[in-house]
Amino acid sequence: MKIARFSHNDTIRYGILDEADLVVLAGDPMFAGFETTGERVPLADAALLAPVIPRSKIVCVGRNYRDHAAELGNEVPKQPLLFFKPNTSVVGPGDTIVRPPQTQDTQWEGELAVVIGRIAKNVKADNALDYVFGYTVANDVTARDLQKPDGQWARAKGFDTFCPLGPAIETDFDVSQGEVITRLNGEVRQRAPFTDMIFDLPFLIEYASAAFTLLPGDVLLTGTPAGVGPFQAGDTIEVEIPGIGILRNTARDALAS
Repeated sequence: MKIARFSHNDTIRYGILDEADLVVLAGDPMFAGFETTGERVPLADAALLAPVIPRSKIVCVGRNYRDHAAELGNEVPKQPLLFFKPNTSVVGPGDTIVRPPQTQDTQWEGELAVVIGRIAKNVKADNALDYVFGYTVANDVTARDLQKPDGQWARAKGFDTFCPLGPAIETDFDVSQGEVITRLNGEVRQRAPFTDMIFDLPFLIEYASAAFTLLPGDVLLTGTPAGVGPFQAGDTIEVEIPGIGILRNTARDALAS
């Protein structure tokens, strides 16, 4: 099922998507389960928000597709290359990506995002998917011209609005059959199956949880395929994962102070 986080009548709630309606849940399903209130809200009357705002962290995987590593002139890593985004970088479907003045080269990176549902520490790949609550769509927005000068990626990947997530969390999704498609102003720029990942999802969860405890609501971004590129103010970036949905955001430049 698809779980959405939404605003209606100035109140933020969670609901199960049921065709044109949201079946309202009694609380955050990652902590309160799937008890419903009996209320239904028309989807047309609700504003969808980022389906999760991580309380703890967003763990990201770099260069997890060979063709993406090659297009940037990088070697394929022998082990997963992990970095973090702050939770303040998260925005939702329809929100604006703000291009800050510190960069002249903002780029899209369409990705599968995994939402952790249970405390995970030293998890083994064999049962790693038992710790997954569900899956959503992500855009790992990157200030490409800041990555090399900084020597690490915290600033280049971590600006406010640089982690669009949404539109919903799909709790039943077969990653082995999935693909990611990214469009710039309607033109396809990325398309690749998740089977092209260098390190698959169970291994990534095992590897990450061996380093730090993954908490319910944490998000794991699994890497982007080839086809990344720059976008400008006014451009619309769509990242689609069939079976989950389309994450659509438009960019603007930061307002002058």
